[in-house]
Formats: sequence, C-alpha cells, structure tokens
Amino acid sequence: DKKIRWWDLRSRAVVDEFELEGMVGSCEMSGACSGGSHGFGNGVLSVAAGKSVYFFDGLVSRRLLKTIKTTHEIASVALHTEKRQFVTGGSGDTWVRVWDYDEGKELELSKGHHGPIWSVSFSPDGKLYATGSEDGTIKLWKFCNTPYGLWR
Repeated sequence: DKKIRWWDLRSRAVVDEFELEGMVGSCEMSGACSGGSHGFGNGVLSVAAGKSVYFFDGLVSRRLLKTIKTTHEIASVALHTEKRQFVTGGSGDTWVRVWDYDEGKELELSKGHHGPIWSVSFSPDGKLYATGSEDGTIKLWKFCNTPYGLWR
C-alpha cells in the first residue's frame, strides 16, 4: 500500500505512518548504536521505495530527514553514517550505486551482478559493503582507500 508504519508493540497500534512513492523494497536502521555520531542523533531509518530513497529520524521523532529521487527503480539501500554516503541496489537493472548523502549525487556506479540487487549492507567496521542479487550471488565491495584484507 506504499506506506511505512511505526508501531507501538505493547498496544499493537500504529503510532505514525508515511506515504511513499512506491512499494517498499527495503528498510534499514543505521547509526542507532553509535551514540548518534556524525549529526544523525538517534540513527537513521533508510527506506528504498520506487525511484526514491527516504531517510527518517530513526528512534524518537520519526520525522523525514531527506528524500532523494533517482531515475531508476531502487530495491535496497544502506547508509554509512560516518562517511555520510549510501549504497543502492537496483531492481530494474544490475547496477550498484554509491551516493553522497548531503549532496544527493551519485559518486560511483559498479556492475557485478546479473539480476536485481535485493540486499545491501555495510560491514560492522564500515570498510566493506555487501550486495545480494537475484542471480544467487553475494558480492563484497571495498569501501575504503586503505589496503583491506587481500585488497590493495
């Protein structure tokens, strides 16, 4: 129904909802455990829906922080709160895109899958992100400028 809802688990009642452009592809909470670092307070709920990415205040106010509209269908999104960048996976293409959160601009475009990308997530140290595709593969992508593991 193109809505995201916040629920009170004790009363099992909806406490807030927000109308989205498209069907929800994914949602992920970022930064909630890091003590609200890098200007994100209580963490950020990132939502992929249609051709847009929505970022909501994560825990308290549930207010919309930012919407970024794109020209392609987005199935998945993950925000790196420290670098203030996010990654999206496409549902209509096989591309992985890295974006600048503040500018809303695409920074990188990578191909490696042969099907829609339904899942993206950052490693706990934030130096890698993973993408999972309908093609049955999981890809790891380096997200730092220093050597990491076998990557140089």
